[in-house]
Amino acid sequence: MSNNKVLSYGEILLRICPDADGGWLKDNVLPFYVGGAECNVATALAIWGTPSAYCTAMPDNLMTRQLASYLNDLGVDTTRVRYEGERLGVYYLPKGKDLKNAGVIYDRAYSSFAALQPGSIDWDKALQDIGWLHFSAISPALNRNAATVCKELLEAASKKNITISVDLNYRAKLWQYGAAPTDIMPGLVEYCDFVMGNLWAAEKMLGMPVDTRLTAGNKADYLEHSRITSEQIIKTFPKVKHVAKTFRFDHGEKGIKYYTSLYTNKTLYHSVEYTSDQILDKVGSGDCFMAGLIHGFRKGDSPQDTLEFATAAAYQKLFIPSDATDQRAADILKFMHAYER
Repeated sequence: MSNNKVLSYGEILLRICPDADGGWLKDNVLPFYVGGAECNVATALAIWGTPSAYCTAMPDNLMTRQLASYLNDLGVDTTRVRYEGERLGVYYLPKGKDLKNAGVIYDRAYSSFAALQPGSIDWDKALQDIGWLHFSAISPALNRNAATVCKELLEAASKKNITISVDLNYRAKLWQYGAAPTDIMPGLVEYCDFVMGNLWAAEKMLGMPVDTRLTAGNKADYLEHSRITSEQIIKTFPKVKHVAKTFRFDHGEKGIKYYTSLYTNKTLYHSVEYTSDQILDKVGSGDCFMAGLIHGFRKGDSPQDTLEFATAAAYQKLFIPSDATDQRAADILKFMHAYER
C-alpha cells in the first residue's frame, strides 16, 4: 500500500436527529452525529488503516477544535482543515429516515464551507503527500462558488497525476442556485478516474437515462443496465477507468435488499446480495461503500475482493446508528465469510 494519503474533500456537518413524534421537546434530548459524506469516507479509511486526510472549512472555536481532535483520535489527518468563517453546517433528519426522504432539513447556508471563495486555497500545498483525492457531488450542489472551488481542486490534483474519485450523491434540496446538476457535474467528472453512484444518480448528474423497460426487482436487468451505463460513462469521460454502482431496494416494511457492481477493465463484477428484514440507519452506507472501494484499490486487491469488502462494509453500516462506520476491517471480513449465501 502506498504511503501517500487519501484526501477527502467536503463539508463537515452535524446531523441532529429529532424523533418523529416530538418526544425530544419533552425530554430535552436531541441525538447528534458527526457527519458529511466525505468525512465518513475519511473516517472509514483511517479505521481500516489506509492513510487518510480530510479537507474542510469550519469556524475557529472550542467546538470545532474538539471535532478536529475527535477525527485525529480516529486516525484522520486534519492539518488541511481551514478555520475560517462563521458557522458549522447542520442538517436535521428524523430517526429512521433516508437522506433522500422529504424529512431532511438542511441548515448549511453561509457555513464556513459554503462560503469558500475561488482562489483562496493553496491547492499545491494541500495536495502534498496525497495519492488519491475523493469528493462528492454534494459540494458543488451548494452554490456556484463551491462548484468553482471543486474544479480548482480537481485541476490541481489532475496536474499532479493524483487518482480522483467521485460519488454522484444527488440531493435535490441542495441544487437551488439556478444550475442543474447536468450543467456542473460533467465538467467535474471529466477529471475523475473512478465514478460511484447508482443508475438514477447517473441520470440526474450526467444525463444518462435509465431504461424505462427495466423490470422492478429483476437483478439481471439492473446489472445489464449497469454494464451499459458504465461503458457509456467511460466512453463519454475518457479519464474514467472504473465505475461502481449500488442497488438498494426496500424489502418488506422495514428491511432492505442490497447488492453492488463494479465495471473495470471491460468486465462487470457484481457482489453477493444481502437481505435483511430490518435495518437501523441508512445514512452513510454509500460513503462506507466508497471507502471500501478506495481501500481495496489502494491495497491492490482483486476487483472482486475489493467489491465484496466494500459491499459488506456498506451493508453492515445499515445497522450502525451514526453517519460513519465504526467497524474494523477484520470484523467486516469475518462477517463476509460467515454470511449465509
